[in-house]
Amino acid sequence: MANNKIKSDCLIDTISDFKNTAKGQMINIHQKEYATVAHRLAVARRNLGSRLSIQTELVSADENTVTMKASVFVDDKLIATGYAEENRKASRINQTSALENAETSACGRALAFCGITNDNIASADEVSAAIEQQDNKIQQCLSDLNSVSHAGSYQQWLTNNKSFLVDLKNKNPMSYEKFMVRFTEIKNQLKQKGAIQ
Repeated sequence: MANNKIKSDCLIDTISDFKNTAKGQMINIHQKEYATVAHRLAVARRNLGSRLSIQTELVSADENTVTMKASVFVDDKLIATGYAEENRKASRINQTSALENAETSACGRALAFCGITNDNIASADEVSAAIEQQDNKIQQCLSDLNSVSHAGSYQQWLTNNKSFLVDLKNKNPMSYEKFMVRFTEIKNQLKQKGAIQ
């Protein structure tokens, strides 16, 4: 008698686990849910262990951009590749970490092409970075804060930017978190200069 039992596929099991554990792990950006690269990688490692191999390769690098390629292997079989490019001048973080950011994005894209996704190939990390790069308002906001010279101008800055910051927090929480790190740094500098208390 033939064995009619269907063999389990480790990648299909991984994709199922990802979808089953996605609730509460997604980041909402502009009313769309995105997975982080960290969550994709954690689920893949949990399910595939040492059967999973991710190899990254520097495709190109110059003074302006870095391009990385990531290849995902399961049991030494190539499953998917992903590419990512980062502009070194796109953000403060990219000035020192463009290579690392490109590598992370390439890995996230390769894992998404394996099917470890919630129907969005781009990760929350990528979308947040792209929005942040496109949104000059964040940089202008921080520049204006840096120009504060006394408590009155600080209060005016808060009034002028309150609705923008609420909107940023609701629509792009990852960019908001990054903004708050920089905001705190500038605010501490202003306190040290005696511009605010």
